[in-house]
Formats: sequence, C-alpha cells, structure tokens
Amino acid sequence: MRKTNYLVDSEWLSQQLDNPQVVIVDCRFQLANPNWGQDSYGQSHIQGAYYLDLNLDLSSEVKLHGGRHPLPDMNLLSQKLAQMGIVKNETLVVAYDDSRFAFAARLWWLLRYLGHNSVVLFDGGVCDWIKRDYPVDNSIPEVKLGDFPVEVNSEWLVDINTVKSAQNNDALIVVDSRDRDRYLGLREPIDPIAGSIPGAVNSPWKQVSNESGYLNSIEYQQQLWNDYQSAEEIIVYCGSGVTACVNLFSLSVAGFKNTKLFPGGWSDWCSYLGDKK
Repeated sequence: MRKTNYLVDSEWLSQQLDNPQVVIVDCRFQLANPNWGQDSYGQSHIQGAYYLDLNLDLSSEVKLHGGRHPLPDMNLLSQKLAQMGIVKNETLVVAYDDSRFAFAARLWWLLRYLGHNSVVLFDGGVCDWIKRDYPVDNSIPEVKLGDFPVEVNSEWLVDINTVKSAQNNDALIVVDSRDRDRYLGLREPIDPIAGSIPGAVNSPWKQVSNESGYLNSIEYQQQLWNDYQSAEEIIVYCGSGVTACVNLFSLSVAGFKNTKLFPGGWSDWCSYLGDKK
C-alpha cells in the first residue's frame, strides 16, 4: 500500500471510498474525440468519483491567441470544486486518468495554482484499478457543499512576452514537453505550424512514467532534471498547457520549486507566426 504527498496507489485508495475527506476526480479525455472521456465516465468509473472535462471544466473558450486550452475561469472552477465537497486544504483530492497522468496532472497543477496543496495523482490510473478488480459504478455523485475560496499563485504563470524575454537570459530554462519529433518540427498532428520555441530544450512528458502509466522513481525524476539544478527559473510548455503539467509534476517530485507554466504553449506561439504569413 502506497501513499505519499504526491501519489497514491489502488490499495490505499480502495480503503478510502467511504472517507468524506477524500474526493476522487476522473479526468479521462481524448484530444481526438472530446466526448470520449465523459462517455467513458458515464459507462463506468471508480466508485464515487466525480468527473471534470478538459475542455468544459479545466479550460476556457479558445480565442485567436492564447492556445488551444486556455486556463479556465477560476471562479467557475472553484464553484465546481466546492460542489464536489472539497474544502480548500482540508479535503484530499485524488486525480486520475488512463493516459499516463496527461490530464490528471492538469487538475493537479490547477488545484495547487488555486492554493489547494492537498492533491495527489493516482498511480497507474483507472487501468490499474480495473486490473485489481476494485469497485466501479456508473452513478453520478450528488452535489455537496464544500468551501473553495478563489486565490491564485499568479507568479506560477508566464505569458508569451515573458517566454520571449527568457530567450535572452541564460539563467532561465524553457522546456518543451512534447514528443521529440514534434519538438524538432518533423511532425505536427494538431497545430497548423510545426516547430518549437527557439532556445527551448526538450524533455518529453512521457518520460515521467512507464508505458503502463506508473510513475518512475524519485531518483529517475531527479535525474531527468539534473542538468537544470542551477537554473534561476524553469518555464515549461507543451502544445497547449496540458501535458506540460506532467513535467511540472515531475519537477515537483524531484524537489524543484522554481517552475512556471506557459499555458498557451506552442499553439499560442505559432498563432503569432501565422499572423506574419
């Protein structure tokens, strides 16, 4: 049985299903099929889990600039969290998906951005839960009355202008979290222009876990970021600020505090390149 300040496993979670101080949130999603996560949740989910949708709950409306998944309206998100019975910094939130933390990490980061530090990821995701034959159902949990006042750690975010200025500062590291071929501009399945932010280094988010969705060791996470120990600040991005949060999670596990998210990511950056054509 495993529980740390950043991760829990199936055995531990299975013993908390009746614990009112633990709220489970299903974050499953597929970029290519936006309805899939909600549909899958409706068919079967970890017993008692709520659902938050990447597009509808964990992002806001897409505009000309700002990326494919702008951060959500924090007042609306806080209301949704309170309706799950979450009391800020009292309730433990357990976030899961089936995509190697790709979407659960977005919720993990958002909760901490909102000042709620009592949040962990579920190791192995729903696939591990089902494999071990723990309880699932298809019922929707009732609305509850929590308490989640809005306050944000605004210094955790950077915009495109800050990223541009970082290119002239050797003490600032900009990390591209996408797959290597997308970073190199050899392939771009989503955005209209291929490439990466000039000067960025590449650390693909999938390195954080193994192919079965289990987090690699703390020592492994530390090794991933060992070259950046002396960095004054580490700015992390991906396509649209989602899987970058997996790397931010890894950095947190490795003990780094000087990390920031560029939520617009490559989708925001390349939207300005398009303007020049």
